[in-house]
Amino acid sequence: MGIRMKDFAMPAKIAWDENSYSSTYGRFIAEPFERGYAITVGNSLRRVLLSSIEGSAVTAIKIDGVDHEFSTIAGVLEDTTQIVLNLKGLVLRSHSRASKTVVLKAGKKGEYKAKDITSDETVEIINPDHHILTLTENTPVTIEMEIGRGRGWVPAERNKREDAPIGVIPIDSLFSPVKKVNSQMENTRVGAVTDYEKLIIEIWTDGSVEPKEALVYGGYILQRHLDVFTQLGEVVEEEDEVAAEGIDSSLIDKLKMPITELELSVRSANCLKDAGINTIGD
Repeated sequence: MGIRMKDFAMPAKIAWDENSYSSTYGRFIAEPFERGYAITVGNSLRRVLLSSIEGSAVTAIKIDGVDHEFSTIAGVLEDTTQIVLNLKGLVLRSHSRASKTVVLKAGKKGEYKAKDITSDETVEIINPDHHILTLTENTPVTIEMEIGRGRGWVPAERNKREDAPIGVIPIDSLFSPVKKVNSQMENTRVGAVTDYEKLIIEIWTDGSVEPKEALVYGGYILQRHLDVFTQLGEVVEEEDEVAAEGIDSSLIDKLKMPITELELSVRSANCLKDAGINTIGD
């Protein structure tokens, strides 16, 4: 028994709306799909994008003179709990697999933002104007933040290290850079046949990962999970019956010739590609 993949309408292209695309939003359209496949693929991609794309976040903090997150700090408008909430709002991108430490040193009266954090070249701060704390008087305050990489939401208990020194406060971490995903199906046509589907998927991120990058990673993760099922046996793709009857091999070669090798006008070539026709045989 074999399978004829030519009998399946496979997505031949993916496009995106360049006018609305940004580092935090992307709208993508893939087509054509057999009926039912757009919803199947869209739902699967949505779950992977929301749960499995890796990101960076603060995992623990240490504030000089503070032993727990319910403490108050002299000369600081916010209490430690509010500072922790503010630090959870940091959008970061760490290029290191190892945990990294960044530092905020405050001293003069005034507001301190994410751009005041000192880090090395391995840690990028995506939202530099994000508020951290406000000093109501001149007083030294030093906050050390441990940056880690991970997936999904991780509670403070799992961020706690046995060898952590006294004063280190583990915090909850939301690593996922993908904030929202919408997927929907619409009807589309291939040639004169209208019984096909297109998948429209919208992705919102926090800016540490672009929507295109997230979609590529999501598709790769999904593909790798499906690879194991093809290892149960060999997949044999059946040839057309005319080929099996010994048709002249030169004719077969001509049928496999890409349309790009034909001397077609740009408009004609684009129309054929949009219809999913890539070879003379198609």
